Amino acid sequence: MASSLIIFSVLFLSIFSTSLAQTSFRPKALILPITKDQSTLQYTTIINQRTPLIAASVVFDLGGQNLWVNCDQNYISSTYKSPRCRSAVCSRAGSDGCSSCFLPQRPGCNNNTCGATPDNTITRTATSGEVATDVVSIQSTNGSNPGRVVQISDLIFVCGSSNIITGLASGTVGMAGMGRHEIGLPSQFAAAFSFNRKFAVCLSSGGRGVAFYGNGPYVFLPGIHISGLETTPLLINPVSTASAFSLGDKSSEYFIGVTAIKINDKTVPINTTLLKIDSVTGIGGTKISTVNPYTVLETSIFNAFTTAFVREAAARNISRVASVAPFGACFSTKNVVPTRLGYAVPEIQLVLHSNNVVWRITGSNSVVSVSDDVICLGFVDGGVNARTSVVIGGFQLEDNLIEFDLASNRFGFSSTLLGSRTTCANFNFTSNA
Repeated sequence: MASSLIIFSVLFLSIFSTSLAQTSFRPKALILPITKDQSTLQYTTIINQRTPLIAASVVFDLGGQNLWVNCDQNYISSTYKSPRCRSAVCSRAGSDGCSSCFLPQRPGCNNNTCGATPDNTITRTATSGEVATDVVSIQSTNGSNPGRVVQISDLIFVCGSSNIITGLASGTVGMAGMGRHEIGLPSQFAAAFSFNRKFAVCLSSGGRGVAFYGNGPYVFLPGIHISGLETTPLLINPVSTASAFSLGDKSSEYFIGVTAIKINDKTVPINTTLLKIDSVTGIGGTKISTVNPYTVLETSIFNAFTTAFVREAAARNISRVASVAPFGACFSTKNVVPTRLGYAVPEIQLVLHSNNVVWRITGSNSVVSVSDDVICLGFVDGGVNARTSVVIGGFQLEDNLIEFDLASNRFGFSSTLLGSRTTCANFNFTSNA
């Protein structure tokens, strides 16, 4: 799937990039494809970068600070630039120091430039890197189809080294950070084309999902317009959650205010203090992540949540069976009915800033099929010293449209699209607007 996607990107760009670079077309929105790597459960996308253009596969990191790529291996581009230290580009990247390299100069190794920290959020490791700019080409959209290819001549990214890509999906060369940092891709895309600082993500479990940048609409086959999203405030964690950061840095990740967790409308008894972000330490709260394959719960929350779900499942005559790692509660499918919204298991409700604003999680996003006759509750134990109490992971996001409005600090969500008779794999990538 990844190789065919790269071939498609290169062929498409080679046809259109030359003629369109000479037009004054200004897009209202952009799109990126998102594919799930079945081996690692990571989500990847294609960034068409450099001169000549290369379709680079990178891990899609919802909360990452920036785009970073491995420049040690075959980074060749005639449009690569390393900005001078203390330049405006360095300031935007949050770097105020100067760095030097005592090896032969190449991308990632230059003198009197500024540095940044590429962060592998899968392995929680970070290292030093060079702030740089290069050409990036990306498809526009009208919300229903891909459109013209447009170009950003000086997109800011970070040049990393080979040792930082350990643990990433095979074939990927870095990570595409979508976080609220000034050089996160959503902010750079919006600045380049003067559209709203807004983006939406629709992950697919097996097909090709999509990320939209700019204004909607969001249209999926067969002509389904996704609108009327429920919304809740986006919260800012005052303490960075990155692997390496400076004192005073805020988190670039996206937090929301979950105030209660219910199963079948019954409140799970948990310490609700854990659901709040500590203003001094930044510990606690709820964030949304694409690098965690399943939702992660602090141990006391996990235990109470699992107990409540097992109890509600037993009331439906759903039998518990031996656990299958990494999950804590697994069940026989013998008495579980498959429906359009997944297996008919107890519904999970995340209550947000108001009792009337509820993110509903049905069987399609709550239980994982591990064999023909066993399903498991797709939530995992995050430990007693969890940095963040609730991390909503990729499986719970699949076939849900989620929207991040950075200008108004609002988070929008659809709950499962299966109820609308479509999926995140149903964006029409094959026709041109």
